[in-house]
Amino acid sequence: MRLVFAGTPAAAIPTLRTLAMIHEIAAVVTRPDAPLGRKRVLTPSPVAQVAEELGIPVIKAAKLDDDATGRIAALRAELGVIVAYGGLVREPLLSTPQHGWINLHFSLLPQWRGAAPVQRALIAGDAVLGASVFQLVPALDAGDVFAARSVAVPPDATADIALEILAEDGAQLTADVVAGIADGTAASRPQEGEPTTAPKLTVEDGALDWTQPLDAVFARFRGVTPEPGAHTVVGDLRVKILAAAPSQDAEPLDPGAVAATKDALLIGTATQPLAVTRVQPAGKPAMDATAWWRGFRGDETVRAGA
Repeated sequence: MRLVFAGTPAAAIPTLRTLAMIHEIAAVVTRPDAPLGRKRVLTPSPVAQVAEELGIPVIKAAKLDDDATGRIAALRAELGVIVAYGGLVREPLLSTPQHGWINLHFSLLPQWRGAAPVQRALIAGDAVLGASVFQLVPALDAGDVFAARSVAVPPDATADIALEILAEDGAQLTADVVAGIADGTAASRPQEGEPTTAPKLTVEDGALDWTQPLDAVFARFRGVTPEPGAHTVVGDLRVKILAAAPSQDAEPLDPGAVAATKDALLIGTATQPLAVTRVQPAGKPAMDATAWWRGFRGDETVRAGA
């Protein structure tokens, strides 16, 4: 098929590469270059970089306005494929390709419609994650589903690792749907069940509440790592928690109480402690948690991040 592909972050790359091996991709639509790093250097999106490597024309658009719609319409694509582009597709662009647009979404729809499905699923403690390919419609993530698949994710995987696994698995799922649309065998079904929503995370979502049980604290840590990042407050200092795991056979501690071992800082929750191994205090580089704690001078009261 002749496709137009829309995507921006690294999670969209496996699908782009898979489709490019099989189909003609007329152009890739992605977000404009963004300032990255301490020097804020304008840098093409991960998808733009791969498109250039593959020799595919790139359309950079912050939103799919009339100009972008005209440029995409001129491609005369048979199908649009979107994976984490970061913007809404509205009419008349929704109907511009012959077969409309399909979307790879990293949840088992109708669960976790929205911008942060993997993160929200992990925070909620979902035991099963998944990916769905659905027909794009004006309502958010509400179109009929062509295919969905549960995906095994390690129980300690943070959001970035879980997303990498889902992106690889979802690439083949999307390719199978495109093949079905191409040969006329693809069939979709309406979404069933009560929807849940997955709004974009904020910095406040990364605050760890030590009065909750360990399972809930660790679930939130997994869901907000690496972005926006898990954090807590020690005295007046905000500290980002970069690496942590449930403690093994440690004695319970009061919520927020700290016990340092040679390998980790044990921080009490409502049940078992969380073992923190790497931190980044505000204004400082990342460091070993126990080394930072030994050098810390101040109020040693740990509380939920503010």
